[in-house]
Amino acid sequence: MMNTTGKVIAVALIVIIVASVGAYAYIQTSQPAAEPSPSPTTSPTPSPVTLTISSTTSLYETGVENDAIKPAFEAKYPWITVNFLGQGTGAAIQTAMRGDADMIMVHSPSQESAFLSGGYGVNRKIIAYNFFVIVGPENDPAGIMGMTPTDALTTIKALGEQGQAIWVSRGDGSGTHSKEKSLWSTAGENWTEIHTDSSWYLETGSGMTATLRVAYEKDGYTLTDLATFLTNVNSGNIQMTVVVEASKDLLNVYSVIADNPLNENLTDTHFEAEMLFINWIVSDEGQQLLADFGTETFGKPLFSPYLPLLSGANDTLLGWIEDFAFIDGNECPADYRYNAGNLYGAATPQAVPTASKDQ
Repeated sequence: MMNTTGKVIAVALIVIIVASVGAYAYIQTSQPAAEPSPSPTTSPTPSPVTLTISSTTSLYETGVENDAIKPAFEAKYPWITVNFLGQGTGAAIQTAMRGDADMIMVHSPSQESAFLSGGYGVNRKIIAYNFFVIVGPENDPAGIMGMTPTDALTTIKALGEQGQAIWVSRGDGSGTHSKEKSLWSTAGENWTEIHTDSSWYLETGSGMTATLRVAYEKDGYTLTDLATFLTNVNSGNIQMTVVVEASKDLLNVYSVIADNPLNENLTDTHFEAEMLFINWIVSDEGQQLLADFGTETFGKPLFSPYLPLLSGANDTLLGWIEDFAFIDGNECPADYRYNAGNLYGAATPQAVPTASKDQ
């Protein structure tokens, strides 16, 4: 049996141990919690990027780019700053070909096809559509209200040659100008000869807003995308009316195309940022943003999103778009795709577009 001295020593040891444990617990709970170690799977913040997009004036002048697309995209990808350049389609494409823009957002399938086949662009995606219309004075002195586009143009030409009508053209190589020239051709008229007659055919060489203003001041007629027209009427810049309504012949389709990073003239392209933008603008979020823009003011979107049509919402309209805007039966033929991921469906090995500096 333990004697009295042994019991005292044992009790003392227990007291010391208990006190030590209590002190350790107090020290642990009273110290600031250590910061958690960074997760080995956490991705570093990407380096800041400025993504320059050269685009058609209708997207720029209506405000959809800077008022809607830019803030929404930058909120999702805060390391990317988007800089839009509002130009006619021809000028926008030239800007990208020089390497002064990372990508284009335009509305002229024939010019877009040349951009792709020249080795300058990849991964074209159709994003939206609306329609062109012919607008003129509210009293419609040429009497073309309700005519087909081609009948309206031939009537204006005949009256113009008699000094009774004026046509105002952008004359700037834009998508709108390209559409106008194709309408003259469909009407059986030679645009090359027509546009030299300055007595009734005026060319502004400017964007849509400036051209509408000239047409308004001259009591003339012009071709315009509906979105820019509505925006200018709403702002009070013009007082004109639609005389030839939207139709299949006046379809207007918008697409986005990334610069080809393998083109030696475009080595400074921000391809990853471009692909983030393309995938975002065709996502549910991006397409809904387009669907919402303008609805509150005009009761309908200024730029209707394209992707919802693929669900069968309007097969007739979808067919019009495919006939007008597809290139060799596809929005982007396989030869012009590069590292596109799932952009066109299941991921598959992509073709590698190339271009020499002589193209």
